[in-house]
Amino acid sequence: MSQKLLNLHTYHLLVSASPRGNQGLDASVTARGLHGEAYRGHIFWDELFIFPFYILHFPEIVKPLLLYRYNRLEMAKKEAKDAGYQGAMFPWQSSLDGSEQSQELHLNPISQTWKKDNSRLQRHISLAIAYNIWLYWHTTQDKSFMNNYGLEMLLEIAHFWESAAVYNPTSKRYEINHVMGPDEFHESYPEAERSGLKNNAYTNMMVVWLFEEIERIRNEFSQTDFSRVQEKTAVKDQILDKMKEIKHQLTLEINEEGIIAQFEGYFDLKDLDWQYYKEKYDNIYRMDRILNAEGKSADDYKVAKQADSLMMFYNFSKEQVTNILENLHYQMPKDYVQKNLNYYLARTSHGSTLSRVVHAQLAAMVGDQKLSWDLYQEALYSDYRDIQGGTTAEGIHAGVMAATLYIPLTTFAGLDIREDTVHFLPNLPQAWKSLQFSVTIRGIDYSVTVSHETITITATRKAYIKVNHNDVQLNANEAKTIAYKEGSQ
Repeated sequence: MSQKLLNLHTYHLLVSASPRGNQGLDASVTARGLHGEAYRGHIFWDELFIFPFYILHFPEIVKPLLLYRYNRLEMAKKEAKDAGYQGAMFPWQSSLDGSEQSQELHLNPISQTWKKDNSRLQRHISLAIAYNIWLYWHTTQDKSFMNNYGLEMLLEIAHFWESAAVYNPTSKRYEINHVMGPDEFHESYPEAERSGLKNNAYTNMMVVWLFEEIERIRNEFSQTDFSRVQEKTAVKDQILDKMKEIKHQLTLEINEEGIIAQFEGYFDLKDLDWQYYKEKYDNIYRMDRILNAEGKSADDYKVAKQADSLMMFYNFSKEQVTNILENLHYQMPKDYVQKNLNYYLARTSHGSTLSRVVHAQLAAMVGDQKLSWDLYQEALYSDYRDIQGGTTAEGIHAGVMAATLYIPLTTFAGLDIREDTVHFLPNLPQAWKSLQFSVTIRGIDYSVTVSHETITITATRKAYIKVNHNDVQLNANEAKTIAYKEGSQ
């Protein structure tokens, strides 16, 4: 069934975007693919989960998908200006002209009442776009794309976040206010008159990453090329210097145990009686609607729809997240990833199918293979079994389909393409006998087979990789088998 469902998910992704179909087509992949009418065909941050599939298998598709965003860069700059910021602020829901299409009212199907919808405050959509630009560049080394489009988008997005960061003279740190994180349940503080939250951890850490990455990328391009993009975007050296300052001084709230607060003030919220609601409603995925129907608000409770601050460990390795925290001058205990996973798992309803793939990757990261497998299987079956009770009829979830195809490569085969050297750290589930796939990285096609003892890799050109932190040389078109477990032959 795993194989059948992965085939199904591959089908939907190749229907949604293909090498021939998307060349010259001004479109990206919608949150519900081409299967149903949910979200009116709008494009969300789901691209963060969707694009890696194409980057690894069909990189030629990704450029036209990213150009969908570039072609709407002027609208993103207008949206930022209208909201009082600089740079480019891409919309939470995007369609034809790139303006914000998020609804302002939301119908609760449980209570049949309308309430204000603040989802457009999920400004982290711009950081998802920046991440995909970086991952495409890092994996393909398409310098022409970066010179003509990518650098410009990165600088405009970074300029937006630089303009959003406000210095607090009391804490001597910068703050980013009036945003929402990936969680989506929390839109404002209890009884607050204004919507939005302060210092969302995922947002702030991603901003630090973006500012660091721009500094690195600047050194990879000629001064002439970079200066040309600077002139076009008006992101002068003074603004880049400000980014260097901000990336060491953004605010996070972290308690004594090393738990990273989802946003400032999160620890002050009330605890939820999870057992009570499970017994009363059985399906508690959408705790926000349940609480609203009871005259309460998710804003008052430590309850999450999906991974929020934990999303950092989906985007990056533990080592890189730790480096980001250290750059912000926060010292974490050695087991902080395990503590954060346990803490937020106990407070997450998994109201989004994407929640399971993120938590599955984190569970594998801390060595809990059973939990990782169970969560992955739930994600894999989520549309086939329509576990959310009717949403699949409105359209498949392209993000979770792409992520279930990505997890076997990254979590189970242990493929990491985010460093300069391709690295494999295999961790095959007991339920699978072997895993076989092909990927394209920096112009080299790799064919990979992973068993419980060995990994066999063939590359179309000479390449240097790592397996279990050991250097391995691959000769062109020669299969090489490496035993990755002690005692393997």
